[in-house]
Amino acid sequence: MHRYIIRRLLLMIPTLLGVAVLVFLLMRVVPGDIVEMRFAEGQFFSPEQVAKERARFGLDRPFWRQFLDWIWGIVRLDFGVSMWSGNPIAQEIALRLQLSLQLAVMATLVAVFLAIPLGTLAALKQDTWVDYLIRVFSIAGLATPSFWLGIVMFLILLAIFRWIPPMVFTPFWEDPWQNLAQMIWPALAVGYRYSAVATRMTRSAMLDVLREDYIRTARAKGLRQGLIVRRHALKNAMLPVLTVIGLEFAFLIGGLVVTEQVFNLNGIGLLFVQSIARRDYTLVQALVLLVAFVYILVNFAVDLLYGWLDPRIRFQ
Repeated sequence: MHRYIIRRLLLMIPTLLGVAVLVFLLMRVVPGDIVEMRFAEGQFFSPEQVAKERARFGLDRPFWRQFLDWIWGIVRLDFGVSMWSGNPIAQEIALRLQLSLQLAVMATLVAVFLAIPLGTLAALKQDTWVDYLIRVFSIAGLATPSFWLGIVMFLILLAIFRWIPPMVFTPFWEDPWQNLAQMIWPALAVGYRYSAVATRMTRSAMLDVLREDYIRTARAKGLRQGLIVRRHALKNAMLPVLTVIGLEFAFLIGGLVVTEQVFNLNGIGLLFVQSIARRDYTLVQALVLLVAFVYILVNFAVDLLYGWLDPRIRFQ
């Protein structure tokens, strides 16, 4: 196991390097120049001013030199400064990452607490009214965008309770109540959409497991249904469900642009869109590497959990 963990950690390096090369080249191919965009706000600039500003950002150097300087900065944990705002990239990302990470964790908890019990119950009550009701619930979640559900939540809270959630983000350790009053609503909206996928996956996996010979043997031995489900069926059915949950969690870090706009959350997704629109090369590169690292880390954690859920799995 230790050799497997070390090997997987080492494999992260070429993967992240490949992502770095790809995003670096793509940002240089995309039309637009951040220097000209910055000067366009003042409505007057000369070619000399543009050349001077490009030299300040290091954009006048060869591509290979720019790439090596950027990689060397990452090795030293120095991600540089934003070309648009001039602030350190670590500072630009820190607060937004905290917000997006909290939303991802809360939405994942909502999804897990909904999906696993409902998916298991639907499998145990296959083709009954309970199964049909849960399937309708999950299909509705798949068909309902989380941002639309957020708008509906706002309308209900405003029309019935004459109250709307706070519009300014407050860190949890500063004011837990104020933080949860804002974050619980997007977590519910995103978590419901997220749970719909996991519910259907849990149902399908449980149906496959419940038809296995060892489940029939356990029933023939007279074991209680609850014990069979908890000890024998559920752990084996969790492997594909865990994969879905892990991938969805990684997506939530940077893929909730519209939902963040609805709830006035200035998270990683919104920062992604703004940095691309402004051609902020350094910030986009850092964000892409961050999301790639999250995906790699989540997949690594899911692979390790496989071995815990199913002792038959051995990493050779």
